[in-house]
Amino acid sequence: MLIDLKVWLDHFEYHAGRHCVLPGRTRQALTNTDRRLIARSIAAFQHREQSKGDWLIRAARRYQRVHDTAPLARIVSLLVAEERHHAALLGAFMDQHGIAEKRVGWTDRLMHRLRRAAGFELHVGALITSELIGKVYYRALESATGCRQLQVLCRMLVADELAHVGFESDLWRAMNERRSPAARAAAEAMLRASFTVAAFILWTKHRRVLKAAGYRMGSFLRACHAQFSFYLEPPPARTASAGSNGLTALEENGALR
Repeated sequence: MLIDLKVWLDHFEYHAGRHCVLPGRTRQALTNTDRRLIARSIAAFQHREQSKGDWLIRAARRYQRVHDTAPLARIVSLLVAEERHHAALLGAFMDQHGIAEKRVGWTDRLMHRLRRAAGFELHVGALITSELIGKVYYRALESATGCRQLQVLCRMLVADELAHVGFESDLWRAMNERRSPAARAAAEAMLRASFTVAAFILWTKHRRVLKAAGYRMGSFLRACHAQFSFYLEPPPARTASAGSNGLTALEENGALR
């Protein structure tokens, strides 16, 4: 597999004993207006972080046995533990501010069953989609209110998820390289399409918070796709020298500056 799993194992094991803690309250508190704005939205994200679990670890173990990719399952279990810690931090913030947890509905139970039936490659694609859109969301949540405690918490979550997305995108590209060129292109197109749908759904459900942060639907979708392109699209290939000064097309466009 074209990914150094040992490097990622070292990273997640190092951070396993160094979890961040919920920042203390400050004078810039969450107002009643802020609470009404974010309550349902943050509860949904807390549930999302909490729902990543054993089904993903089991899928990683199956993939590891078939493809001899140790220590993949260990890395995934550490990643899941970090996601659960994120859920705990969000839950603690919600408890402090009287925000109720999201109630589990029939759609949550249906999604849980679908995840259990999916293969590891689909799990990784869904995880990348969730994390990339989540990065944009947490940045929006950070600026939607004047609550300093929430702002610091969002920055901590984004910092952790930068590593998550780095690992997941490396893993997805490595798995995709095993496919034929046609299958690879189809998988990439499918992932982008599902990513677009997921971003649109998130906009419809969290638009009050996103609008408070200055987003409109178009700008939010563009921000999400910028994340997708940065992590998952291959860098443009260098072209032959085209100008009299010998610069490549990439240099001319400023991509190497």
